[in-house]
Amino acid sequence: MATTPAPHPQAPPKPTWDPRDPVRPLLRPTIRIRLTLLYGGMFLIAGILLLSIIYLFTAQAVSDATAQLPFRVTSGRVETTTPWCRLPATPTTEELNDAITICLRHQTDLALDDVLRRSLFALLGLSIIAFAFGYAMAGRVLSPLGRITRTARQVAGSDLARRIELDGPDDELKELADTFDEMLERLERAFTAQQRFVANASHELRTPLAINRTLLEVHLSDPGAPLELQQLGKTLLATNERSEQLVEGLLLLARSDNQIVERKPVDLAEVASRAIDQVRSEAEAKGVEIRGEAAPAVVQGNGVLLERIALNLIQNAVRYNVPEGGWAEVTTETQHGQAVLVVSNSGPVVPAYEIDNLFEPFRRLRQERTGSDKGVGLGLSIVRSVARAHGGRIIAEPREGGGLVMRVTLPI
Repeated sequence: MATTPAPHPQAPPKPTWDPRDPVRPLLRPTIRIRLTLLYGGMFLIAGILLLSIIYLFTAQAVSDATAQLPFRVTSGRVETTTPWCRLPATPTTEELNDAITICLRHQTDLALDDVLRRSLFALLGLSIIAFAFGYAMAGRVLSPLGRITRTARQVAGSDLARRIELDGPDDELKELADTFDEMLERLERAFTAQQRFVANASHELRTPLAINRTLLEVHLSDPGAPLELQQLGKTLLATNERSEQLVEGLLLLARSDNQIVERKPVDLAEVASRAIDQVRSEAEAKGVEIRGEAAPAVVQGNGVLLERIALNLIQNAVRYNVPEGGWAEVTTETQHGQAVLVVSNSGPVVPAYEIDNLFEPFRRLRQERTGSDKGVGLGLSIVRSVARAHGGRIIAEPREGGGLVMRVTLPI
């Protein structure tokens, strides 16, 4: 029964102005204007509050200073009311005026010190309030950027149907969100076309190769066929099998380039054990000993693709080995919050400058692009693509005495 496809999300509304037009509306509410008005207004309000507080403190200090003078006149005599204001016992008029001036100046200094101390406390309090209010307002103004970032992270997980659809004023952030939505729409169309192409290519390429293999096997099963025809049939069958491997490798490489959407718990130890079982007969035929220890290392991913990582690495370790007394070691473990699969082997000496070339499609160590009976040259390319799709990576290092050490790390 055919299912109705889910409706495609509508594209967000376009800006009311053309981003490519150099002449833009003068009253357009840009982020610069909004931030200028916001922080300029905050600075103005803070300044008014600080001036008002300082004025109140000054008025109170002046009122306190004039309410209680450091001296008083009693029965025609001037007497001091504070210990720091001293007058001569029998002063002349000039000495009395000088003493009173010194007392008033000292009291004024005390009042100014009190105003300064209170003003500093007021400034500290207003600064804390201003920073907290500014932090809150900046978060509110820049909240669309957080929305864009969250959408970008969801898209990084191959959820290309996500859209920002930002509402609000037609400013730079909305322009960025609309442009990002338009880019996502184009990417979704491109990935959909790629998936459709891979599905069609899978059918169109596999069918004729399967027909050729069937016809060749039928002709080879004829006991009365001439020896030359049987030899030709075997050669064509080997060539057809190589073409099938190439097609399967290309399709798998195309599918594994994207992030894995559906993830399940997969134990790398079990994956490695299954891969070893598939390669064991080939290893025994080549005289290669497979050894190692597999500790539990559970990751979230696609079990089929992760098994292909182990299978390709172990197959390469067996096929690219020494003629006699070769070995391949497979270990799995967890280190620093990551699952690690290590495949090392004996073999020919590998120059360090050729390591990067091994991960390129159809590249082999000191071999031509065609004519090898060890594979189609896509094994390590597929391994790298699958590891990247799972958020991991693969590192290859030459081993002393010959061979390679392949280390795959995947997040747990």
